[in-house]
Amino acid sequence: MDSPSRSGVFEASTDARLESFAESISFDRRLFRQDIRGSIAHADMLRTVGLISDKDFAAIGDTLKQIEAEFESGDFPVRLELEDVHMHIESALIDRIGDVGRKLHTARSRNDQVSTDARMWIREALDQVDGLLEALQKSFLSRCDGDMDVILPAYTHLQRAQPVLAPHYWLAYIEKFQRDRDRIADCRRRVNQSPLGVAAVAGTTLPIDRQQTAAALQFDGVTANSLDTSSDRDFILESAFVLSMIASHLSGWAEEWILWSTVEFNFIKIPQQFCTGSSIMPQKVNPDTLELTRGKSARVMGNLQTLMLLVKNLPLAYNRDLQEDKPPLFDSFDTIIAMLELAIPIVAGSELQRERIAARIEEGYLDATTLMEWLIKKGMPQRTAHHAVGAIVGAAMAADVPLAELPLETMQQHAPEVDASILDVLGTQNAIAAFTSYGSTAPTQVRNQVTAWTKRLNVE
Repeated sequence: MDSPSRSGVFEASTDARLESFAESISFDRRLFRQDIRGSIAHADMLRTVGLISDKDFAAIGDTLKQIEAEFESGDFPVRLELEDVHMHIESALIDRIGDVGRKLHTARSRNDQVSTDARMWIREALDQVDGLLEALQKSFLSRCDGDMDVILPAYTHLQRAQPVLAPHYWLAYIEKFQRDRDRIADCRRRVNQSPLGVAAVAGTTLPIDRQQTAAALQFDGVTANSLDTSSDRDFILESAFVLSMIASHLSGWAEEWILWSTVEFNFIKIPQQFCTGSSIMPQKVNPDTLELTRGKSARVMGNLQTLMLLVKNLPLAYNRDLQEDKPPLFDSFDTIIAMLELAIPIVAGSELQRERIAARIEEGYLDATTLMEWLIKKGMPQRTAHHAVGAIVGAAMAADVPLAELPLETMQQHAPEVDASILDVLGTQNAIAAFTSYGSTAPTQVRNQVTAWTKRLNVE
């Protein structure tokens, strides 16, 4: 049996090889809920404007709900010649209620139908990702009070740079994931415009009410140009970009904690339920979840590239190429959701290796910039102070001592302004206490940010 999409103009049946090549039911069947919901809203609109009767609408609605239940239970039969989820549902409807079922596709094309379904699916998936990002933010926030006494080295170029409070690190990730959530909200606004009713490409001559279906399906409005709407996949590409940014942030976090969990760093201990062992080395506890997070981020970013190449040279309006947008779209959402579901408990359950961190925190001259700024306050030009402190650090390195243990006389050889009060800002504890600027690692600033995020995330 050929697909109902083949009209009377065709004299030959579809080649079986094309049926296999062209099918999308294997991956777009997950849109069945959205397709049925959209179809019921469309049928209700057709009833309202007088294109079908109340009796027809009731039969269509009741039968679509039966079909939905069969999809839910896994009992719905799949036939490749029906191509996609939309044709499967419509064909089943026609098989069960005959000509009444044939009325459903009035003033509708698969072009606007699939766009409607995809937008509803993406809208729900974005909301799920947003909820998981919020939970991840709360996991980082839950660490802040308990880790307030831990000082960590901040790195640039993967070299020790300046001391920061551990919660300052956690807050940095909260900020990153908030930007991701902001992008989700902005993306969702463009996703949430209804294409239903633009039909194939030019609209319809029938007296439809697009605003009614938009309201019924909880869209914010309707798209304005039928030609653009038929071809538009910006909302899919933008969603993929948002997910790629989330993947990038998760990958950076995973890389950092992979390093931190090594013997060389020994900053953090990952919960063993999220680690694996070695088939030959019995001592190994490998942070495989983090490594896979780092690795799977490449898939998400690759999917964005696939989608961009898919649409880069398509003429207006709809082209069958666009069928291929679903696999990378679904894969990106599935991958990000899986990554976030694992990141949340890892963040909450990991343990800072406090003694190890404290034993090495004075290494690397993390207080050198604080010393430079102390000289600036004494009136020394920044570049002069920068050079002088470099020489002082060189002397400390030669003596193999931290700056706080270098004799004042040695410091004064390079900066005569140095006096005993310099000891008030040397050492990581003093250096931390010396910070004052907004957004810095100053204890008061960090506590203020923790308080602000506690309120913003509605944490009790």
